[in-house]
Amino acid sequence: MTTITNPLTNPLAASTPASGASAAGIQSATASATQLSGANFLTLMLAQLKNQDPTQPVDSNQFLSQLAALSEVQGITQLNTSFSSLSNSLVSSQALQASSLLGHQALVPSSQATLATAGATVTGAVQVPQTTADVVVNVSSANGVLVRQIDLGAQPAGLANFAWDGTLADGSQAPAGQYGLSAQVAGVASGTAVPTYVNGTVQSVTMGAGASGLTLDVAGQGSVPYANVQQISN
Repeated sequence: MTTITNPLTNPLAASTPASGASAAGIQSATASATQLSGANFLTLMLAQLKNQDPTQPVDSNQFLSQLAALSEVQGITQLNTSFSSLSNSLVSSQALQASSLLGHQALVPSSQATLATAGATVTGAVQVPQTTADVVVNVSSANGVLVRQIDLGAQPAGLANFAWDGTLADGSQAPAGQYGLSAQVAGVASGTAVPTYVNGTVQSVTMGAGASGLTLDVAGQGSVPYANVQQISN
């Protein structure tokens, strides 16, 4: 008596029917696969029907269940293919859009500002967490010495823009270099970090793979993930 095995739950077991010729055909269809294709499923199911015990034929419910499983597997495969095509299309579209960012100003999170030349201007913003009576931007030298304060006055919650004209507290021009940025917001506890942002020119765009995604090379800030950009302006 031939034993009937569900090829969907144990495909290799179904590859050893009573008939030697049929067994060879099934083994040929499954020899190289740990993951069966639709054709492999059909081959196994036909072999199962050909080698079933006439006195105990395959249950029709079981057969229909196998067909439903085959349809489900093929549907998932087609869905994966469609998503892969959509992903490639989106990457291409993103690359095309990214090229238009070159030369524009990107507002990116940073606690450092680069003064390109003496007399240059640095622009940026402070993320004000709540409506407040006063916001002050602190500019510090590379060794942490406070060299300038910019009072923005009362501000609503949200981004508060600022501009530093590159002058020190005594009115003289600050030398080119890196300067630290921090902000004080009235009503916010001392020591609470208040995010600061700096504008920089987008010099290049890199399309990364996987989680890295789109990365912008921003003048004075280096590589910045596109997801971190708060604003793009001319």
